Amino acid sequence: MPTRILIVEDDPDIAELVARYLDKAGFVTDRAASGREALQAIAAKPPGLLVLDLMLPQVDGLEICRLVRANEVTAAIPIIILTARAEESERIVGLELGADDYMAKPFSPNELVARVRALLRRAHRGAGPAAKTLAYGPIALDTDRHLVSSGGQDVTLTAKEFLLLEYLMQHRGRVLSRDVLLTDVWGYRYTGGTRTVDVHVRRLREKLPVLADGLVTVKQFGYKLVDPIP
Repeated sequence: MPTRILIVEDDPDIAELVARYLDKAGFVTDRAASGREALQAIAAKPPGLLVLDLMLPQVDGLEICRLVRANEVTAAIPIIILTARAEESERIVGLELGADDYMAKPFSPNELVARVRALLRRAHRGAGPAAKTLAYGPIALDTDRHLVSSGGQDVTLTAKEFLLLEYLMQHRGRVLSRDVLLTDVWGYRYTGGTRTVDVHVRRLREKLPVLADGLVTVKQFGYKLVDPIP
């Protein structure tokens, strides 16, 4: 089944442009022109991915992002913010609330399709006959079923948080620059700036307290996941 993408955009011309390119790429698209309409659509049938404008009537995109991430049913839905607001502060707020990606208008529809594919390729993991599990102290990461637990308790991560944690665990002990993390985890030449990595690292530390000590900041360079303290 093709992935269903919900486009939340109040400008009908932009919504039509995005839908046309995504439909042509083989996805199934639905549209919502207001924040309230979007929340109703998400509650009725959670999409496989959300393309979300910030400036919306009734309920803005940042609040939608926050509500989606706060709900266990929708918390893992990949979110791409699409907005005319290009200021770094707006981008960081969106990332803080759990967005996986950010594109500023005007944008290339082909690049949007590429980013959607890259995000879904990393977010959707089929359950194999034998799940592969990575371990770090009390943290267990099931790469096939896309599940994370700490001390036996399930932990909800966004798609990018999961992929970043997986990459860090796979490269334990190596110093990883922010540029390397952007290239290998985000999967394309990301233009949002290396601050994106810092935001996601902070959220991982908040959700998985063992990383507060284990995920070390290498000043002016990047991060290193050191062996957990016994």
